[in-house]
Amino acid sequence: MKVKQFSRAGFHRSVFAVICLAIFCGPVFSQEPASKEPALKESAPEQGLAIALEADRRDRGFGDTTVNLAMLLNLSGTEEVRREMRQLTLEVEGDGDKSIMVFDRPRDLKGTAILTFTHKVGNDDQWLYLPALKRVKRISSADKSGPFMGSEFAYEDLSSQEVEKYTYTYLRDEPVDGEPCFVVERVPVDSKSGYTRQVTWVDQSEYRLRRVDYYDRKGELLKTMTLAGYRQYLEQYWRPAKMIMKNHQNEKSTTLIFEDYRFRTGLTDSDFNRSALSRIR
Repeated sequence: MKVKQFSRAGFHRSVFAVICLAIFCGPVFSQEPASKEPALKESAPEQGLAIALEADRRDRGFGDTTVNLAMLLNLSGTEEVRREMRQLTLEVEGDGDKSIMVFDRPRDLKGTAILTFTHKVGNDDQWLYLPALKRVKRISSADKSGPFMGSEFAYEDLSSQEVEKYTYTYLRDEPVDGEPCFVVERVPVDSKSGYTRQVTWVDQSEYRLRRVDYYDRKGELLKTMTLAGYRQYLEQYWRPAKMIMKNHQNEKSTTLIFEDYRFRTGLTDSDFNRSALSRIR
């Protein structure tokens, strides 16, 4: 296992954190003679958690972001539907992120918005605003495994992936597109999750999420998400230009294309509440 000296460790995003275990691997100097007992190695769960915590540590402190997205729905292999939207994200001290995703095109979806409060412990909160009905609808935790606006992304995929929401097991090292990666299995703590487990690939150079395999409630491979085109912002924060979610059971896919990331734009908590859903333009 190639996990090297971590002050803490972690996975994708602001999402992981705060119970920060310090894992020290450096030599200890002592007047006592060296023990002849073999050194204890980290267990696979400890290694998996360490990787998750390190990835999270590297992504803390971004404050807030905005980004424009194009959503491409491949429905039949030849038919493609395009949607355009914006996403606003606010980092929350001591809890998961808050985010709003609002549709700009096509016209019949314009103004439709989803507000997500991710929590480190317990169920996330999500609300969907439907402008045609001028109504805000709460999404129950039992419905979060359902498809988001007809895409291959589920509502729960839109939440920031907090470290505390999973248990972890390091599986192996394996490259993605020639990039050495840690392969870590994470199992949702929430029994209402649509997934029994997820297998993730995190690159060893920058701790960026490169691939996720999602397994359904029957334990069968459901879909795979790949992330590409990473770019670094503010000399610290890595964000992908593209995410592709491929459903292996229905052969459909959804691609998200990200453009014009902006950081620390001055968003505040008042920009992320139920009333803001109907005001956002």
